[in-house]
Amino acid sequence: MHVAVTGASTGIGEAIARELASAGASVTLVARRRARLEQLAGELPRAHVVTRDLADLTQAADWIDEAERALGPIDVLINNAGVQIIGATADGDV
Repeated sequence: MHVAVTGASTGIGEAIARELASAGASVTLVARRRARLEQLAGELPRAHVVTRDLADLTQAADWIDEAERALGPIDVLINNAGVQIIGATADGDV
């Protein structure tokens, strides 16, 4: 099984990736911090690193193709990446 986890560099995303890898899944780790992703990938049996800032739409388009070339079709996508917007919700871009 191939699982892609966005926001995988720390916190909940990292914990999810570790748990799924321990259950035998191949894991694509997606986040902005490459060094942290590579460290985590080195601790997992079968992982692929994709460095992207998914809040930037110009970076969000092609990572799935890259992940599938590396580990095969994605069976499960866990959208854990998030952004923090400081200010009124009405003032933010959607």
